[in-house]
Amino acid sequence: MMAASSTNSTGSISIKQHRYIDHGNPSYRDPSRNSTSTSSWGKQLPRRHRKLSCTAELQQQILSMHEEEADKIRRLQNGSDVRGVALEGEKGRTVDLTPPAVEAISESFGEWVVGKGVEGDNNPVKVSLGRDPRVTGGALSVAVFSGLSRAGCMVYDMGLATTPACFMSTLLPPFAFHASIMMTASHLPYTRNGLKFFTRRGGLRSSEVEEICENAARKYSNRLVKVSTLLNLPPTRVDFMSVYAQHLREIIMERVNHPFHYDAPLSGFKIIVNAGNGSGGFFTWAVLDKLGADTFGSLHLNPDGMFPNHIPNPEDKTAMAVTRSAVLENSADLGIVFDTDVDRSGVVDSAGNPINGDKLIALMSAIVLREHPGTTIVTDARTSMALSKFITERGGRHCLYRVGYRNVIDKGVQLNKDGIDAHLMMETSGHGALKENYFLDDGAYMVVKIIIEMVRMKLGGSAEGIGSLIKELEEPFESMELRMDVQSEPKDAKARAVQAIETFREFVEEGRIEGWELDSCGDCWVTDGCLVDTDDTTPAAIDAYMYRAKVSDSIQGEIGWVHLRQSIHNPNIAVNLQSMVPGGCQSMIKALRNQFLIASGVEQFLDTTQIDKWAEMN
Repeated sequence: MMAASSTNSTGSISIKQHRYIDHGNPSYRDPSRNSTSTSSWGKQLPRRHRKLSCTAELQQQILSMHEEEADKIRRLQNGSDVRGVALEGEKGRTVDLTPPAVEAISESFGEWVVGKGVEGDNNPVKVSLGRDPRVTGGALSVAVFSGLSRAGCMVYDMGLATTPACFMSTLLPPFAFHASIMMTASHLPYTRNGLKFFTRRGGLRSSEVEEICENAARKYSNRLVKVSTLLNLPPTRVDFMSVYAQHLREIIMERVNHPFHYDAPLSGFKIIVNAGNGSGGFFTWAVLDKLGADTFGSLHLNPDGMFPNHIPNPEDKTAMAVTRSAVLENSADLGIVFDTDVDRSGVVDSAGNPINGDKLIALMSAIVLREHPGTTIVTDARTSMALSKFITERGGRHCLYRVGYRNVIDKGVQLNKDGIDAHLMMETSGHGALKENYFLDDGAYMVVKIIIEMVRMKLGGSAEGIGSLIKELEEPFESMELRMDVQSEPKDAKARAVQAIETFREFVEEGRIEGWELDSCGDCWVTDGCLVDTDDTTPAAIDAYMYRAKVSDSIQGEIGWVHLRQSIHNPNIAVNLQSMVPGGCQSMIKALRNQFLIASGVEQFLDTTQIDKWAEMN
């Protein structure tokens, strides 16, 4: 049975005619010709009932269509961000971050900011937009400006910018915008793009972005029209990056307080910057060069949204390797690797040793603990037991929390509200926030802290580089990360992943995997079980399900841990393992496969190729 309809100029659905088609029923007659036609159900219905049934079915079809369109917006939420495919070119992925979608989301964000009210004035809400160099940034920027303008906001175009700079544009005079949006997809491929949202109190939480996307979903499904391409009032172009760079320079000059050349505290230092063709090149010419550093040999400073050299990511082995080579070739004191939007960073010491992941957290912990003895360091649950030992041996306290940089930062904010001094929050991905810097994950500010310490060490007579601060950090004997793709329709992938991870929790709690015990931070002194957040007074919104199990055997005792986590970026489950003994990771992988994946049946909707490969290795 079919109903013909058309879409009018406003995007709403109008009924033109109803025509019933039943090719399989020989007794069928068109009801428009004969009111006593029999249906294929073998039962006569009065005309009025048939008409009502038809109308109800059409309404249901329209509702289903609108709900399907709304789901396209909801699926763009990526924790506290919005991300999607903005350009064709990815196998198996269609473009979903379209200009109409971006306009609806931006309009909803503008309405959300206006609805929350602004501090200190009754003027129109001012919102800035910055972006990384992705090739889709130009077209999507028009959609952002259109949506914000529709919400009644005054809009300001920062052009090429960084994520931390967007937040700082809400604080630093003379700008002090009420809110800001950064258009970026971080280290993801050039085909992706996304939005990050800020107000003067910091980045939005997952629950707030969910509220904005829900409102945008209704707008998008009801409107169903092309994006506005003409703006009644074009955005005001502003140069905020110069102000932000000056802010960073002043921090270095004031805290180094060089006795001989205050304005050029980096004279005599060679520093290599690898911007990965992202937004980080400014740090070279607008910060380091102006402070007297020699930056000859720096890499990929020109913005290029196709990222032709390597992924701009401090976790990327190629990015770290080419930076290491440049440091050694130029006898540099320090190498710096930024991700695309500069909210993460990694470094290379003068000996060419890459410092990222646990090593970067250890380095920042050593610096912060010198300034704030006894403070708490908050990290995600993938950090090693050796890092906990490193922190505690220096008088600090280590709080493990859920994976996700927003989770880690929010935990630090909450601890400080509860009277627990926490000055550093870091994730192994390179996201790091400091209490002294508005709890903002700023890769450039993190590097500023390292540079200040490097100069202080030299002024203090030390001939060692910053790598000497972590020479006592032990490394796990084995460490790896594997992935299991969820094999289902995209709309069902999240639920399937949650099902698998909750089943994992049940198996561990019930003792069905021999020697495995659900880990709740061990002897964590902050709150029992904060890895799974059982603090009912201030529960955190769950953006992704995850559990960590500590693993022991009868001979060697505790040998390591396994962490299962639902990815918020892609339809898969991440499996992280660390072992303190040789062969421990393979042993844990075999147990995971045989005693959980196969025994529970979740392998039926998970691609366990990577697990199988490692389990079957000789």
